Amino acid sequence: MDSSKPDKEKTRVYHPYQDLNVPIQKLYNLPTAPEHLFPEEAARAHRSWGENLQYYTGCGYLSGAMFGAAKGTVQGLKAAEPGDSLKLRINRILNSGGQTGRRFGNSLGVLGLIFAGLESGVIHLRGKDDLLNSVVAGLGTGALYRGAAGPRSAAIAGAIGGIAAATAVAGKQALKRYVPI
Repeated sequence: MDSSKPDKEKTRVYHPYQDLNVPIQKLYNLPTAPEHLFPEEAARAHRSWGENLQYYTGCGYLSGAMFGAAKGTVQGLKAAEPGDSLKLRINRILNSGGQTGRRFGNSLGVLGLIFAGLESGVIHLRGKDDLLNSVVAGLGTGALYRGAAGPRSAAIAGAIGGIAAATAVAGKQALKRYVPI
């Protein structure tokens, strides 16, 4: 080979699609906006009540299950006794993590279910989708969830739910404004 040639001339780029008449460069130019099958879906500004229900319930259950499993695993590690075999310790950790994970997951899943139902109801009643709907749904969720424990407990839980929803909405707005995604 001639060593006087530059490195670029010694090699060539492998292009597996060169013999196909396909505009392969356009293949990976994906749209950034959501695509909708029907124009009615594109005109809608928010998720439907069913999508809301699945989203909030699923996110609540998953996050509760993960947090509960972590907490249960720590409890299982602390509950280990000095004379336990490795098999018994692992069994204790798995049982504790699974039990606590299920309990937390179910609790947060129910909170998500109530929140989604109330938020969709408030959107339907008010006829518009804004930040106030989430705060009202948070208030109602807390009050309904702890309503069986008495009016004082329901009022406190409602206030906590409203504050949590307002904080989440404010955080989401701040994130949209100050973090370029």
